[in-house]
Amino acid sequence: MDVEIQQPQEVGKSRVVKVDKDEAWELFTTQASNEGRTVVAHFGASWCVTSLSMNYKFEELAQTHPDKLFLFVDVDDVQGVSSKLGVKAMPTFFLIKNKEVLKKIVGANPDELAKMVESSADDSAVTTLPDIVIQ
Repeated sequence: MDVEIQQPQEVGKSRVVKVDKDEAWELFTTQASNEGRTVVAHFGASWCVTSLSMNYKFEELAQTHPDKLFLFVDVDDVQGVSSKLGVKAMPTFFLIKNKEVLKKIVGANPDELAKMVESSADDSAVTTLPDIVIQ
């Protein structure tokens, strides 16, 4: 019987950055924009089981896409940004490039999240949402 052994990832090597203040969001998104990097943002809450269930997939995507900046935003800590982006349910995921929201996913759908991250490699496959611009 062939068994594939998966090596555990090192503890403490998370590629997901936790945003704990509105100012930190502004700093990270501005820096990513200046560097031409795509941002993948996960808006959730520590008490939201559905949001927590997506943490593993989000971290997995962050590990396999080091060219993108992956941010976790707790809606209770960063209320201004959450409100400005219209986050009403958790989890909500955003794909952002040059401070413009290109795509938004509401709900825990790992396959759609992976498709969204993969599609960002081909900018022609992603359409900008006209109503959401980060100031």
